Formats: sequence, structure tokens, C-alpha cells
Amino acid sequence: MLTVKDRPTNFQLPPHNEAALEGLREAKNVDSTVALATSRSAIATSTIAPAGWLLFGLAYKPLVRVEKITRLEKLTTVLLDEFKDQGIQVFPVLQIEDKNPIDFFIRFPRKTHLFISIRSLGDREVVYNETREIIQVRKKNKGGLTSWKPCPLLELADYEKWLNKKRDLFGMSSREATKIRTAKVLVLWHPTKKASNLKEHLYTEVGSMKTLALRRKGTMFVIQEEEVTEFVKSWLATCE
Repeated sequence: MLTVKDRPTNFQLPPHNEAALEGLREAKNVDSTVALATSRSAIATSTIAPAGWLLFGLAYKPLVRVEKITRLEKLTTVLLDEFKDQGIQVFPVLQIEDKNPIDFFIRFPRKTHLFISIRSLGDREVVYNETREIIQVRKKNKGGLTSWKPCPLLELADYEKWLNKKRDLFGMSSREATKIRTAKVLVLWHPTKKASNLKEHLYTEVGSMKTLALRRKGTMFVIQEEEVTEFVKSWLATCE
């Protein structure tokens, strides 16, 4: 495995920051002109598809693709506006074997990493079953719980393991890939919300922010979409 010192002179990071943002916009523009009922194979072979489409557009099923890409575009823009001067690298839609893509891998080189999954399950509340160590959901103001599958806790743990194996993609040393602090974050997108009656001991302080922290194969922080900037700021403060 190559070390950082052995990095080829033509080494290039995966699409990130402005290049990634442009790819997301390309994918969204294509979706605005292609019927959502069009099959994946037809889109993949279409001559009108821009280069960025295969990377950003085909990672999701047609019926959820536009919403997903719009959310990724929005958060990429917010993160770059807020943290570009601090050297942030935002990598959206990284494919990991046969699992759901990583929505965001965020890197502050030699300082910290964050994995972010964006999820929305409609008008539902998220609860945590401590006995079974699983996340469950229920329709708002109604009884009855269903397990969240695939479990975000396990997905985010898999993403972290993936980075340890694929660090060469980012030109990382072994130490940076395995030793630097990493935050695994589940972002709940409107109208999905955390239940209001979650137990107090499930929350922890991250800098100046009180955050739901669920533990299984490490710790996963659960926040709402409007809390992303505050969380990243608070997390960075703990890494000083």
C-alpha cells in the first residue's frame, strides 16, 4: 500500500467541494428533463447524460433521486460557505461496495473526519431501543414501532471501516485514517424527527451543543437538518 510520501505525482482526490457541487447540479438538471419512470439502464446508456450523472445520479432509485440530490446540494453549499476557510473537504456520494452510498465524508485534513448519513422516513418519530441496541420509528402521535432497516448505526460503522481500507483514495497516512477523531452523524430530514421523550442519559455534550448520542459499534450522533452547521462547529471545538 502506498504511503503519502509515495503518492503519484498525478494523484487526484475523488470529486469534492466545488467539483462535487457541480456534479450534483448536473445530476439534478438531468433528472429535471428525464421522466422518473425511466429505467436505470436507459438513463445509464443515454447519450444526453453528462459525465457527472453516473457518479451522482444513479446511486438512488428514480422516485427518491431528485429529493436526495437536492438535499446533498443544499448541505454541500452550506458546509462550503461556513467552513471552506478552515480547509474543509466535502465528498458526497461515495460508493461503498454493495451498500448504500456514503452521503457525506467530510475531512478536515489531519484534524478530524465526519461521516454523515441523511435520512427521511416521512412524518415519523425516531426512538432508540436500548435493550436491543436498535433504532426504531413510529408514526407521529401513534403507537406501534418498526425497526429501521438498514440500521444507520451499523451503516455508519461500516463506512468507518471502509475508510481504513480505502485511505489511499484520499492520500491519507495510516495514522490519519485510523487515529484522527471521527464523528458518525445521522441527520434527520424534515418531517422525520427525534421523539421528544427520549431518555436524558442518551444525550451528551459536544462542545456547547447537547446531542443525542447512540452507542453501538462506537457512537453515532443524531441531529436534525437545521443543526448540521452547529454540530460541525461544536465538534471542531472538541478537536482543538
